[in-house]
Amino acid sequence: MKYRKKPVEIEAVQFLGGDFAPIIEAFPESKNWKGWLHEDGKWRLDIPTLEGVMEATDGDFIIQGVKGEHYPCKPDIFAATYEEVPLSNAEAIHGEKGDTK
Repeated sequence: MKYRKKPVEIEAVQFLGGDFAPIIEAFPESKNWKGWLHEDGKWRLDIPTLEGVMEATDGDFIIQGVKGEHYPCKPDIFAATYEEVPLSNAEAIHGEKGDTK
């Protein structure tokens, strides 16, 4: 049997080393996640998931799933699975999610 993934919009941010600000901005609860510098000189981020703690490495995408869960995804898998959703006119004018700031 073959299956096709349902078209579902997700939130995602790419983890770019020691810069945690974009992740915290997108997912405020992530301020409690553990980020650390590995002995190989690359940053890691421990993410609590439904399956336990998973480790994101530099370049991975951090995804928020349909039930609010978070998990890391390697860039090649992310590119093969997801495409960017274009902003609506309201989002383009007022900011993401229709903010009127």
